[in-house]
Amino acid sequence: MARVPRILPILCVLACSSIAISASSAPDEFLACLAAAGVPRRLIHTPATQSYAAALLSSVRNLRYVAPGVPRPLAVVAAAEASHAQAAVRCGRRHGVRIRTRSGGHDYEGLSYASLDPRERFAVLDLAALRAVRVDAARAEAWAGSGATIGELYYAVGAASPALAFPAGVCPTVGVGGHLSGGGFGTLMRRYGLASDNVLDALLVDADGRLLNRTTMGEDLFWAIRGGGGESFGVVLSWKLRLVRVPETVAVFTVRRSRNQSATDLITKWQEIAPDLPQDLILRVTVQKQHAQFGAMFLGHCSGLLRLMRARFPDLGVRRSDCEEISWIQSTVYFAFHSSSKPLELLLDRGAPDKYVKATSDYVQEPIPRHVWERTWPWLEKPEAGLLILDPYGGRMGSISPSATPFPHRKGNLYNLQYYSSWSENGTAALEKHMSWVRGLYKEMEPFVSKNPRTGYVNYRDLDLGMNELEGNVTSYAKARVWGEKYFKGNFERLAAVKAMVDPDDFFRNEQSVPPLPAAKGWSSI
Repeated sequence: MARVPRILPILCVLACSSIAISASSAPDEFLACLAAAGVPRRLIHTPATQSYAAALLSSVRNLRYVAPGVPRPLAVVAAAEASHAQAAVRCGRRHGVRIRTRSGGHDYEGLSYASLDPRERFAVLDLAALRAVRVDAARAEAWAGSGATIGELYYAVGAASPALAFPAGVCPTVGVGGHLSGGGFGTLMRRYGLASDNVLDALLVDADGRLLNRTTMGEDLFWAIRGGGGESFGVVLSWKLRLVRVPETVAVFTVRRSRNQSATDLITKWQEIAPDLPQDLILRVTVQKQHAQFGAMFLGHCSGLLRLMRARFPDLGVRRSDCEEISWIQSTVYFAFHSSSKPLELLLDRGAPDKYVKATSDYVQEPIPRHVWERTWPWLEKPEAGLLILDPYGGRMGSISPSATPFPHRKGNLYNLQYYSSWSENGTAALEKHMSWVRGLYKEMEPFVSKNPRTGYVNYRDLDLGMNELEGNVTSYAKARVWGEKYFKGNFERLAAVKAMVDPDDFFRNEQSVPPLPAAKGWSSI
């Protein structure tokens, strides 16, 4: 109940701002086109309807992008079936309204529901109602709607079989659509790779409004949407997934070590140990305030996990009392909510918007020296400090080709380092303080992370890395390379070639969408 008073003013801001939006030259033709195409009126939320504010805010995960002054969509179209998405795309192209697609709303920079260009006429295509998950346990496969959350996917898989799982992220409120289209890593990645490495098929609406599957879209487009950011190429409505085998019991532990309990030494050693552990084990680290928290999951029993820790990382001092044996589905609750005893139904809670967020990421390819970690503690002591999350790679991640999907961060990367800050205080002063913390520590770490380019993870989107500019009415490829090669390295050119093939007019675009490759550059495989 404590959250309600904070959200109500935001709803009020949205409702009040609708007057200005309504007074502008909103393209009524677009709305009429939707109605003519059979989209029910109750699914079309405009500034003139009482439902608009709630529909827009329904899965916003970063309150920075519903602040006053941020351009609003002229409509939120809550698709309930594939034909509604097709109508939104066709009507948008016909009447000059761009479509931004939202599945879970976790985009760190709000690009699925907000625009930074006040001149852009756009609508949000919300896929939250397309959230069905159908599990075929006998075939170890599932179809999941893009509007489902990872938590809903996990819950359905766990209910179907205690011996099946899906390798995706830790946060259960993340939408399946965005997560898969950017890669998606979590506690099973060292054994089974990314979420996108386990996609078998997809259903997509292209820029012409056609409904395509893997066969009809072709392998180039299917390659692009599995890690290249699906929003650049169309609207992915659902995904066919390969489920993976897990033992009915897994072992987990969480141990916390403070700065005065050798946390600096442990983090320094962890960098070389964790990526080289057996692929059935992941050992993550979260660094916050003046302590480091080490969290592990092992596809086996505590006896095996403790043997590995004694042999490979004895300095961490893990004891039998630290270790729990639980099911894989319970482990998803354990890592999300820091307890194995909480009910599985928490995975079904889509949450409510209550935070402002700024984040970015790095890839670390050589261990960061001890003295650098020692220098980070003063940053973490600051009142506005956020946290650092270290996810180790290696295992299966190192054996997949960097060009197998658009996600290139494979062999040679020790771990992903995320800088994350969230806060509740409203206002410019709080925003600048927290944003400066992320930016300042990111700059401080520059000499010690990947170089040429300094790379990052597209699902931890950061507009500070660069934003698109137009040349004529198409996104500039040359300008987009500034940020694009940081996310995709050498795969960016192929992504742009696919874009030129499937959306040459650049209908699906945002501040960090893949641009069409200029015809003069060509691409040999397309």
